[in-house]
Amino acid sequence: MSQDFARLGVPAPLCDHLAKQGITTPTPIQAATLPDSLAGRDVLGRGRTGSGKSYAFLLPMVTRLMGSGRRRTPKRPRALILAPTRELVGQLETALAPLAQIAGLKTMTIFGGVGQNPQVRALAAGVDVVVACPGRLEDLMGQGHITLDNIEITILDEADHMADLGFLPGVKRIMDKTPRDGQRMLFSATLDAGVNVIVKRFLHNPVTHEADSEQSPVDAMSHHVLHVSNEGHLKVLLDLTAAPGRTVVFTRTKHRAKKLARQLNSSGVPAVELHGNLSQNARTRTMDAFHSGAAQTLVATDIAARGIHVDDVALVIHADPPVEHKAYLHRSGRTARAGNSGTVITLMTDDQVRDVRDLTRKAGIKPTTTRVDQSHPLLADLAPGERVYAGAFVPPVPAGGQQNGQRNGGGQGGGRGQGGGGQRGRGQGGGGQRGRGQGGGGRSQGGSGRSGGRSGGPSGGARSGSGRSGGSQRSGSAVRYSSSSGGSAAAFSAGSRGGGRSR
Repeated sequence: MSQDFARLGVPAPLCDHLAKQGITTPTPIQAATLPDSLAGRDVLGRGRTGSGKSYAFLLPMVTRLMGSGRRRTPKRPRALILAPTRELVGQLETALAPLAQIAGLKTMTIFGGVGQNPQVRALAAGVDVVVACPGRLEDLMGQGHITLDNIEITILDEADHMADLGFLPGVKRIMDKTPRDGQRMLFSATLDAGVNVIVKRFLHNPVTHEADSEQSPVDAMSHHVLHVSNEGHLKVLLDLTAAPGRTVVFTRTKHRAKKLARQLNSSGVPAVELHGNLSQNARTRTMDAFHSGAAQTLVATDIAARGIHVDDVALVIHADPPVEHKAYLHRSGRTARAGNSGTVITLMTDDQVRDVRDLTRKAGIKPTTTRVDQSHPLLADLAPGERVYAGAFVPPVPAGGQQNGQRNGGGQGGGRGQGGGGQRGRGQGGGGQRGRGQGGGGRSQGGSGRSGGRSGGPSGGARSGSGRSGGSQRSGSAVRYSSSSGGSAAAFSAGSRGGGRSR
């Protein structure tokens, strides 16, 4: 058992669980806040990403629910955790689940992008803790599926990010429905004006704890700016991502994330993309592939800068420098987690010099700046190891294989590709293909609904001219990939618009 956590007031069974996870010493934010939160005080905690804020509120929440003596009732949870993204909701549920099991509590998650019926059924059966995104939670409240008048503890996680995403009006409406005498805890990496509005309105005499400076970078990070030419940008990125280990590459836009993931895959570096156009199932598959190592590189917009916890990310690359210094710090926080070291690289072109200089100054860091091309020896120092181009990431075929998503459940799938003899019809097998094309049989691999021949190679839009054509599928599971003939790499795109349509 962790004596350090026990001395702070955490019950022995929860301390035992932490010890089994190798967690024996509280982080600064945990040590600062736990005595007050366990005592039932309203708490305002600020700590940078990766500082251990999750356990700082999960442990006291579970402890206090264990001791309150109240019972769960249908549609009326006892505790509410609000988080800005589906990824963070899932992350919190993963950390909470074993603690809740020890305490005999039932938990559930609420977020959009998936059907609401399972969430409605779980609420009707009764749960103790709801971990939710504001949007879907308000929908269910409006439909009468959940009432917040029995809430004992309300927690806002990543409150500043909720402000950045425009969620604060919804958060206020939700908080207004919780009992005024309940305990409230708010945790955030920064305490900006929007967050302070929530604090003043909903927290009663809060105890404020700041575990580190707002601009403090993680000590174990090394920061580098690589000055590259426009034509050398992709080559340098490719060299860095081909090194061993997990890498997160950040872009400014969804289109850019999709394009870079396609380019890396077509060059032999297994990569997946994460951005706001993806369905929840596609996001889950993306993160599963990254966690398992099936794809060693995650190309993401700022949606992944919070709530994505992968302990062994050694390298973060800002392929596009972020606009704000806060985004730089949150992105960079994907590495140097759980006591590990990490490297943060910003790729800078000639027209970005001034912006990057201002960005790093506001972020409070002093990076090493070097002009490089793909053959510069510094690249091997920053991302050591043999460069391996193992081929593109190809997602596994969902359960049901070729049957998944087909019209009338038969045949080899449809073809809007170069193959299929120009037929347009419905039915089974070759005669039932719905497609346009020339030449032979045009079988679709993993056929999900309409599949076709837009190749996901470097151009991202070339039509495949051979028998087996994949990409641009309409898929019930919202996974698309294309593999052209002649050995060119397959490109992965989960549930977003690229060479074709998905739904």
